[in-house]
Amino acid sequence: MSTTSRSPEQQATLVALAALPDDRIDTVDIPEAPAENWSLAQRGELYRPVKQPVTLRLDADVVNWFKAHARGRGYQTEINRVLRRHVSRSDGRTAS
Repeated sequence: MSTTSRSPEQQATLVALAALPDDRIDTVDIPEAPAENWSLAQRGELYRPVKQPVTLRLDADVVNWFKAHARGRGYQTEINRVLRRHVSRSDGRTAS
């Protein structure tokens, strides 16, 4: 619904609701999701982190290993996956 199709009263109500702090919003009819609900959660298929091109000097044997073990993906994608997992574990987060 576009803002042009709302009455001034409806628009004022929406503005007031948007300005409410989280602790003032009544969520008693919205139960908290149990932790086990998130165990199989996956990042949305449309999520694509911003990529930054870099020049990186790696040992030849490391590059060759990634090229040989890329599992059908590009070896650079596999290097990124391994680095992301390392960063996530180092930060105490789960890898995505």
